[in-house]
Amino acid sequence: MYGEGELNARLMLVALSPGQNEDREGKMFIGPSGKILDELLQSAGIERNSLYMTNLIKCVLPKNRKPKQDEIEACSPVLDEEINMLLPDIIVPLGYYATRYILTKYAADPPLAHTDFQAVYGKLIYSNDQKTFPLPHPASLIYNPSYKQETMKKYHKLEILFRDCKWATMCPMKWYFEKGRLQRKWIELYCKGDWESCIRYQKEASGTYHQDWMLPDGSLDESLI
Repeated sequence: MYGEGELNARLMLVALSPGQNEDREGKMFIGPSGKILDELLQSAGIERNSLYMTNLIKCVLPKNRKPKQDEIEACSPVLDEEINMLLPDIIVPLGYYATRYILTKYAADPPLAHTDFQAVYGKLIYSNDQKTFPLPHPASLIYNPSYKQETMKKYHKLEILFRDCKWATMCPMKWYFEKGRLQRKWIELYCKGDWESCIRYQKEASGTYHQDWMLPDGSLDESLI
């Protein structure tokens, strides 16, 4: 089963595999986890049809078991082709297996332990010229509904990532980057990424003075003076 959605989407969601309902209908997220995804997207102010959604594994896994390595190796070239064709600005892997594959693909050093993946969910990562924003799979709330509020906060960032910072075109960071004085990562992670977490943005929004050579994380780079 291939993906579906907006071919020019800024965000590409990558789930693990289709369920029985999805495989039968040839559509993404129409089962129980789909209802949860719709609620999470709605809470973030995101329309489902504004995204492109696909799977790592392209067929139903018997009894919803974990994928085998040879199954990942057999299906991942199809996912790679989708990525190469659509060139999403941000890849959003959902859950452990999709996150592990995407982070490994872009040499972003995924955690070694399964349980440590909680630390990367909701964190924007930039590696090998690709932005990745891992999130918990919606199905996780079926088994752990107590994490709903925490998960909703992580999904809220999708609305932030959906557009660039409103000051991106006039920010000194843009000028420094164009002059070759600033690393691209600052632009990708903040100006074209999680601008809500940018200290410069927060100070601009509150009308608080800050130096032009302040980096988005709040540190000062005096080489930019």
